[in-house]
Amino acid sequence: MSEHKYNPEKGFVALLGWSLNAVEAADKFDRRYVVVAPDWAEPYCKEHDIPYVPWNFERLNDRSVEIAQTLKDMGVDVSIPLFEETVEWAGAINSVLMDKPRLFGQAMLLRDKALMKRRAQLGGIRVGIFEEAHDKGDVVRFLKRVNQTLLKLDGDPNDPIHLKAFDKAGCLGHRVIRTPDEVDTIPEEEFPVLMESHLDGWEFAVEAWVHNGKIAFLNISEYVTLGYSVFVPATPDLEKYRDQIRGEIEKLIKTFDIEFGFLHPEYFVTSDSTMYFGEVAYRPPGFKVFELLEKAYGFNAYQA
Repeated sequence: MSEHKYNPEKGFVALLGWSLNAVEAADKFDRRYVVVAPDWAEPYCKEHDIPYVPWNFERLNDRSVEIAQTLKDMGVDVSIPLFEETVEWAGAINSVLMDKPRLFGQAMLLRDKALMKRRAQLGGIRVGIFEEAHDKGDVVRFLKRVNQTLLKLDGDPNDPIHLKAFDKAGCLGHRVIRTPDEVDTIPEEEFPVLMESHLDGWEFAVEAWVHNGKIAFLNISEYVTLGYSVFVPATPDLEKYRDQIRGEIEKLIKTFDIEFGFLHPEYFVTSDSTMYFGEVAYRPPGFKVFELLEKAYGFNAYQA
């Protein structure tokens, strides 16, 4: 850890999970911090004098609340999830630290792709057709119904449907199904899953920092290869939708009752400029986006 002096008047943050770039950014910032990570991070933290609390995020039992009380006793003000599997932990911890029980429910909502789409619908946000599948029969029925809705005739190629895990990051657990025969390739252990209709459009991502329910900063990321790489800022062809995209993010913030934090939603824009909501994550994105943001805009996204 550096000899940097921290401002005791400013917040004390807990980083949930492990990211060396996040730790280095926190160490150079003016706020106190502590890393909450599994046991394997302890030797490195001790060697480099990094404030550290051990915790196994895969363990769920009646002692899970202890980490929230430990951080509260330390004087921590807020916890920040660094990857998908710590989002609900951050919600649970922050509900204790801030005495706001709804934060845990909000985090759970933002971890479940089916629930978040239903919430989006309730807020008047446009989404594709979707359902939950509990077995292979549900998938076959959904594939047939979607294509019946699209007025497909016998012999026409099916429009594909997409299967996604409820709570995995990005493209993990994603399958494309075009025919009933392909359904047999799905392992039983992958169920239940989210099923979605295919959207023809340009998929993109957004990085938005929210403070007091308002957008503090918004970036549009353009995919080079979906699921693998992006570049920022987006090209003029995508940036021309910025005002429309900002409006969609404001609608998202209102619908999900977001007061603070970082949002990483994905959208589709169709040829007639219609925006469709894909999903939203409440944690930093992958693909080294934060590092790209620093190169593009000159600020450290982890510190923001």
